[in-house]
Amino acid sequence: MASEMVEDLWLFGYGSLIWKPPPHFDLRVPGYVEGYVRRFWQASEDHRGTPEAPGRVVTLIDRSHWETLTDQHSDAPPTTWGAAYRIPARHVAEVREYLDIREINGYSIQYTPFHVSKTYAASHELPAPIDCLVYVGLPDNPQFMGPQDLQGLAEHIVKSRGPSGENKDYLYGLDQALIELGEGSEDEHVHDLARRCREVESRACGNIGKQADSHGPGSRLQRVGSTDEQEEIEK
Repeated sequence: MASEMVEDLWLFGYGSLIWKPPPHFDLRVPGYVEGYVRRFWQASEDHRGTPEAPGRVVTLIDRSHWETLTDQHSDAPPTTWGAAYRIPARHVAEVREYLDIREINGYSIQYTPFHVSKTYAASHELPAPIDCLVYVGLPDNPQFMGPQDLQGLAEHIVKSRGPSGENKDYLYGLDQALIELGEGSEDEHVHDLARRCREVESRACGNIGKQADSHGPGSRLQRVGSTDEQEEIEK
């Protein structure tokens, strides 16, 4: 009996995967998904916090569920921007195993249509839309925090850190990476939290505005060649 043909895998990143991509990808495509809202409502015990003091990272929330919740950021764009990565078939088993291990802290596998940005699509031939795997922290997972006070959330992010580094660097990196994806890709929830965190830092160090131009790690794509080299995978 012939073995089953393994196809290329498409993976959608909406958090640090935007600038810290998975190993072995051969194509990175900017674009968006529909029907979700991105929020810093997922606790992180393994990357940006510890079990004793969890940090906060993003997850995707089904828009119909989000509309039933009370959120201080009461508006959200109809699209959630990020980056899709193509993993060649020969590396799919290795990367899937690695991702599944690294994403066990509350995330589950979903599939969603990914729409390539118009600017990128104009010069590249790609399927429309692309069926992408995405890791989502569903509302019933134990790390899902739900709506939170924005100022309290910002203060929590500033003081949190874990094996992958400062929680605030994750936020600043995501904010900058979204801006760099192209027109319309900014996220007000992320941007407002970044602004609040910088204000918290400035007050703490007694130097108002010192952090205003800090972009975090999002300004440079950090590419690795294997799962052994990869520091972290966060959505």
